[in-house]
Formats: sequence, structure tokens, C-alpha cells
Amino acid sequence: MFNIISYILFLCISSYITVDVGRRCFNSGKVYLEYLIKDKDFCLTVNRILLGSYYLVNLGYIALSLSSWGNIASLEDVLITVFTRVGYIILILCFLHFTNIFTLYILRKKLTIK
Repeated sequence: MFNIISYILFLCISSYITVDVGRRCFNSGKVYLEYLIKDKDFCLTVNRILLGSYYLVNLGYIALSLSSWGNIASLEDVLITVFTRVGYIILILCFLHFTNIFTLYILRKKLTIK
């Protein structure tokens, strides 16, 4: 019973965070990419590829995380397990975001097309 509750809680929280952060980065990233690359069609393509990769990494982690859970015997275990796994997802999102920004920062001179 507690396993099902933890699965549902984890899927709801992680899905919301993944979709919301992905949407925000996609919308905000347009401006930054258009500054670096003057071709709007190419910017949109790059932005969509980044969004697709972002969703695939997060969905893969969520699936792996669900498959590796042990038996949960109490409400305390539910909270500890769910929040630990959600914390890992948030750390992965931060790492991906800063990696993308750092990569674009390093490549900005090559990417700035006039």
C-alpha cells in the first residue's frame, strides 16, 4: 500500500517539476539563443533538441528510479524515499541547465553569427 502511495506521489511531483522547468527553459532560452544565433529557424531547432534531450534524460531517470525502489513499510519511509528521489531529479535539472549555459557561454564566439 505504501509503495503505491509513494509511486503516485513521486510521479506527480517529478512530472510537474520536469514539465514546468522544461517549459520555462524552452521559453526563456529562445531569447538567449536568438542573441547567439541570428537564424530564428535554427534557434528553434536547437531549442527543441535541447528540450527533447532534457525530457528523455529525466524520463529515463524517473523510470530507473521507480524500478529500484525497495519495500516501503511506513509513512516515514514514503516521505524519505519520495523526497530523496525528487531531490536527485532537481539536482539533475540544475546540472543539465548549468552545463547547457556553460557550453553556450564557452562557444559564444563561434556561435555568434552576424
